[in-house]
Amino acid sequence: MRAIRRFSVRPVLPEQLTGLGTLVNNLRWAWHPETQDVFEAVDPQLWRSTGGDPVKLLGEVPAARLDELANDQAFLRRLELAVADLNGYVTDDRWFQTDAGSPISSVAYFSPEFGITHVLPQYSGGLGILAGDHLKAASDLAVPLIGVGLLYRHGYFAQSLNSEGWQQERYPLVDPDGLPISLLRDGPESNAAPATVTLTLPGNRQLHAQIWVAQVGRVPLLMLDSDIEANEQPEREVTDRLYGGTTEHRLLQELLLGVGGVRAVREYCRITGHPAPEVFHTNEGHAGFLGIERIRELAADQGLDFDTALEVARGGTVFTTHTPVPAGIDRFPVELIQQHFSPDAYGEGVPVDRILELGAEDFEGGDPGVFNMAIMGLRLAQRANGVSKLHGVVSRGMFSGLWPSFDATDVPITSITNGVHAPTWVPREIHNLTYAATDTADADGIFAGLDKTTDAQIWETKRILRQRFIDDTRARVRQSWLNRGASEAELGWVDSILDPDVLTMGFARRVPSYKRLTLMLRDPERLKSLLLHPQRPVQIVIAGKAHPHDEGGKKLIQEMVRFADDPEVRHRIVFVPDYDIALAQPMYPGCDVWLNNPLRPYEACGTSGMKAALNGALNLSIRDGWWDEWYDDEFGWAIPSAEGIEDTDRRDDLEAHALYDLIEKQVAPRFYDGDVPGRWIEMLRHTIKELGPKVLATRMVRDYVERLYVPSALSSRSLNSTYDGARDLAAWKKRVRAAWPQIRVDHVELQGLGDVPQLGTNVGIRAFAALGDLKPQDIDVEVLHGRVDSNDEIKDPVRASLSLAETYDGNRHRYEGELKLDRTGPFGYTVRVVPKHPGLASPAELGLAAGPSDPEDPSTPDLPAGSEF
Repeated sequence: MRAIRRFSVRPVLPEQLTGLGTLVNNLRWAWHPETQDVFEAVDPQLWRSTGGDPVKLLGEVPAARLDELANDQAFLRRLELAVADLNGYVTDDRWFQTDAGSPISSVAYFSPEFGITHVLPQYSGGLGILAGDHLKAASDLAVPLIGVGLLYRHGYFAQSLNSEGWQQERYPLVDPDGLPISLLRDGPESNAAPATVTLTLPGNRQLHAQIWVAQVGRVPLLMLDSDIEANEQPEREVTDRLYGGTTEHRLLQELLLGVGGVRAVREYCRITGHPAPEVFHTNEGHAGFLGIERIRELAADQGLDFDTALEVARGGTVFTTHTPVPAGIDRFPVELIQQHFSPDAYGEGVPVDRILELGAEDFEGGDPGVFNMAIMGLRLAQRANGVSKLHGVVSRGMFSGLWPSFDATDVPITSITNGVHAPTWVPREIHNLTYAATDTADADGIFAGLDKTTDAQIWETKRILRQRFIDDTRARVRQSWLNRGASEAELGWVDSILDPDVLTMGFARRVPSYKRLTLMLRDPERLKSLLLHPQRPVQIVIAGKAHPHDEGGKKLIQEMVRFADDPEVRHRIVFVPDYDIALAQPMYPGCDVWLNNPLRPYEACGTSGMKAALNGALNLSIRDGWWDEWYDDEFGWAIPSAEGIEDTDRRDDLEAHALYDLIEKQVAPRFYDGDVPGRWIEMLRHTIKELGPKVLATRMVRDYVERLYVPSALSSRSLNSTYDGARDLAAWKKRVRAAWPQIRVDHVELQGLGDVPQLGTNVGIRAFAALGDLKPQDIDVEVLHGRVDSNDEIKDPVRASLSLAETYDGNRHRYEGELKLDRTGPFGYTVRVVPKHPGLASPAELGLAAGPSDPEDPSTPDLPAGSEF
């Protein structure tokens, strides 16, 4: 008989074992092996059968065993040490307090998903894993972060295959009472009412949400949950699953995340006394409505007008974009936004027409009928970044329509390359080899201990990890075949799939078309020859999920599964369903080579290869994302890209055959070069020691603190103290925008150029500018110079400000400076006027620039726009 309600009952621990509850309720155990050892000691068999879930462990351990442990002095001492270690971890000063000097009171970090541990299934892929690693690294560095997300009652889907190899989805119920999280309550008493937030929806409906807290080391993660009795059924289902439902359903999720998230942060700080955030960081555009809510707060609580409140909110907001293609951005019909931000629904504080302006695609090629969440994110954040250097370039080009007066190189989107949380992804065997202190901010020399190990030790360790991964894979493949309808009697072959002495390659990621899961299948016979090579065989383990609505991605998975089902090769290539953290953790250390072959430049970063590198795997990848930035032939191999060939089939053929050639002629021969292949191990050492420090999430979070959080906090303080700074900045921007059509560069001339310009010559430059109603202190006159291409475009321009030299009637001015001819070949220059104000983070912030008059204009026939020489 089916139960009408399901809930979890937690055990009452003996007083001597209350420390176990302390350890369970802080997710540091997810990346701290010593704490996991304590849980395993409670009941080793039960620890394994629960999949390393301490909540399940304590819920199922017999009471007699708990009583036994309560009288086990050795265990109690071990437990006491573990609790003391955790207390020290969450209270001792670390990098943020010592080296950084505690420059920020608090940062609120919003993301639609967080991948902390497989026990808390609130993630789908790279975005969530990155967010989880961001929180963990912030904890390791003691950066005062508050994470903000949603608690999905069904999480993301669990994947299986049917008999035909077609992806199947199911959505297991996530019971919050069975998770290592706790309700935020409005008081210290255990029976105090849960803290809630409320949003008003069109039609006088209301959306209520309670707030769960997951303690991630030192960092609280707030997760909003709408599945409560105060809601009607449609509103209860808002947080039903990750990335599911209709367009309006997604909009409600993003309203709850952004608007409700800000309100949840306010409740958390009120109840706990946590410092209020100075900086709000939105991880992708899903949480972009947080900026609207902050404007509403300022209008309602401080009486600020929209423009002033906008400047206050912008100054303390950071926006990170992760997508390299416009199709990856959430866009909603304008009508939906009008409904949900109407005065009846959202209140009077924020005019809906001003909200619509923030998300409008009012640039060439934009769609006036949609509201673009990434565009809003950029307009609501004074600082923005991509997630690798190449992705920064791609993002500046993709969003350049917002700054039409500037070249893409001037678009104010910087880049901070992602990193990965080594303690989560590196097993203790690798840790013991490297003596790596990966939870520290100091990256210098943290892997130097690898020099004290022998090649034989490294090789044997990798074989042990390969065997562990193979054992895990065999169990998963067996279960997958049983789910597909096979019987135990016909699965004897599974016990012999894969070989711990064979070169093992891994490929695991989401399955959109641009990641090209099936590129390796372009020539099936060639692939078979590599897998079955008599002296140098290769084996490949593949995993990945397609979005439930992505039929094309499902077809790619089916194509791969059918190839792997072939009895001729199924011992050498396998597809493992349900890619998640639990599968990934043994996979990275168990692989020798990590394969990645996206269509360049569509991989924003691609952190899976970073995790593999920390585990001594060499990368075999298209130079895209982070690999383009840090590629070194000592870290692995670059698959040549046929970028620029428009025929996609031909491009795939060329890149696939380049991949086959690399495996056959370089990768496999080096791996099989002797019983202990010295050259391979030399590359492995180099990868861990030289690449390892770069890919750490602690490096990434330090970059965010120093390059984005601290400047944002300073901007926030300058605008936030009395709001006079914000009022002045808003008024100044309004004045500049109104006056800008009058701004022009009338004339530019060089002095001392000579008939034959020579390298090293200093050339004087003079520019005459008319400023209309603006003052000289409102603008900056810049000269841009450098090499030019065949179209006279300046490549990688060097910028320098000219100095005001003389003022004339009509608010005209002469500016002067020098150019140094520091390179040979075609050289060009131009001059422009840009707004200047100490409250701007970038000269391009307003999107305004004025250059020289058109050289074809008959009114100024002798005034060139620039020159080439």
